[in-house]
Amino acid sequence: MSRPLDGITVITLEHAIAAPFCTRQLADLGARVIKIERPGTGDFARAYDERVRGMASHFVWTNRSKESLTLDVKQPEARKVLEKLLEGADVLVQNLAPGAAARLGLSFEALHEKHPGLIVCDISGYGDDGPYRDKKAYDLLIQSESGFLSVTGTKDEPSKAGCSIADIAAGMYAYSSILSALIQRGKTGLGSRIDVSMLESMVEWMSFPMYYAFEGATPPPRAGAAHATIYPYGPFPAGDGVSVMLGLQNEREWVAFCKGVLLDAELAVDERFSSNSRRVANRDELGALIREAFSSLTSEEVVQRLEEVQIANARVNDMQAVWNHPQLQARNRWTEVPTPVGPIPALLPPGRTDAYEPRMDGVPGLGQHTDAILRELGWSNEAIEAMRGEGAI
Repeated sequence: MSRPLDGITVITLEHAIAAPFCTRQLADLGARVIKIERPGTGDFARAYDERVRGMASHFVWTNRSKESLTLDVKQPEARKVLEKLLEGADVLVQNLAPGAAARLGLSFEALHEKHPGLIVCDISGYGDDGPYRDKKAYDLLIQSESGFLSVTGTKDEPSKAGCSIADIAAGMYAYSSILSALIQRGKTGLGSRIDVSMLESMVEWMSFPMYYAFEGATPPPRAGAAHATIYPYGPFPAGDGVSVMLGLQNEREWVAFCKGVLLDAELAVDERFSSNSRRVANRDELGALIREAFSSLTSEEVVQRLEEVQIANARVNDMQAVWNHPQLQARNRWTEVPTPVGPIPALLPPGRTDAYEPRMDGVPGLGQHTDAILRELGWSNEAIEAMRGEGAI
């Protein structure tokens, strides 16, 4: 079956996570993604670690189904290759250092007249204008700048997210914006410019705590693994030392929790806990009562009671438990993709559909497709070797 982006070509000058995560998802939908990398070193995320049989964990996650072309885009012969690639491209994505793409002549304004259908997506820390436009930005710095750290962690100390949440946010908005731009081009015939800011992406995701702190109100407190403004909603230890994550969303569930889990019907009408706001205000007292009730039960017994009265709950899984998660296995969500060091498992993209099979091709070695792409564009073997000798590829 054809995929939604079959026939779409994406040229990307990318590194780290935000842009690679965006373009990998375009590849999942069938787009041909040609990743331009620096000769010799490539995307610096290749060297973040060696956890996947010598390859970097970040890199294998965000770069499957792409073709790797090494080019020193500052050299004239390499620039000719890039110009030739853009003639057949639908989308150009870049998250180079601030101003670098414009200096290379790769801004939307510089390209639009010659390539009117080309969509140009620029991903940066702070956007292309404003006082922060030239400021370098990495994931943790944007977590800090966006206020995420101020509401995440324990009462005594802020904590970062355990994954690259700011990069992921920017990558998702870049991905969806490119899909929208392709739809728009189908109506107008014209490409457009997309300016994705990591800061703006994260601030959008911070809208709940921002509105909670509206007009100078007290912001949500840092509450560890528990919810800051809904209670009880978080991890609670059972008598066997295993924590159970549970969450209540409304008063009906609160009554069911008291009667069916805590076995204390009187608690359901206790004025101290008669609304979510009161339960939050008295969370220390209520937490002590819940921990006492759970202390004589195993975690499995707690889960059984929660299931019987339909209270949402979850295991506090580590990474190995997620690799082996029975739900992912039951839904056949794992496949394998090739890499330069052999096949590795890969999660199929979320959003299962019967309309097409997602593209799940290999993770490329550095420059793996350079010669093939150059021959496709018309370069001879002799010219390719000359470029290699000059360090252009």
